[in-house]
Amino acid sequence: MWAVALAALAACTGSVDYGDGGTNVPVPDFASAQIPPPPGVNPDGCWVRDVAPAELETVTRQIEVAPTRFRTETVQVIKRERQELIFEVPCANTLTPDLISTLQRALDARGLYRGPITGVMDVSTRLAVRRYQNARGLPSGLLSIQSARGLGLLATPRDQL
Repeated sequence: MWAVALAALAACTGSVDYGDGGTNVPVPDFASAQIPPPPGVNPDGCWVRDVAPAELETVTRQIEVAPTRFRTETVQVIKRERQELIFEVPCANTLTPDLISTLQRALDARGLYRGPITGVMDVSTRLAVRRYQNARGLPSGLLSIQSARGLGLLATPRDQL
């Protein structure tokens, strides 16, 4: 069962424009991003490694070169450095079409998902996940355990309440 879910997720790769000035960023592949658990954490959990690209901002300013004479200067400023992220995710056997459909509905209710409810972790779903998580400090399109719990998709263990 989990192999089927993992195979379906592995098919969700490609390149997407995130609206960051025209650069196309590859959509992470869930299966290839999985890693062994870091030391000191739940060994039964599933963990991934993802890379968040640097976030750039184009700034245009007027510089006075003489009285009544200005020149326009445009520069790119790094708002956030490139980051390597390691975080816990729902295991592949948990990401059923029903859970993904519920995820799509939860993101749609928040105005983040624009597409049909398919139960497939496609590019549109990953972009919506990225929008949701980016606002919470995790710039990734891979659904984290924290986000899944925050959206009400997974139960929060009693010891974490």
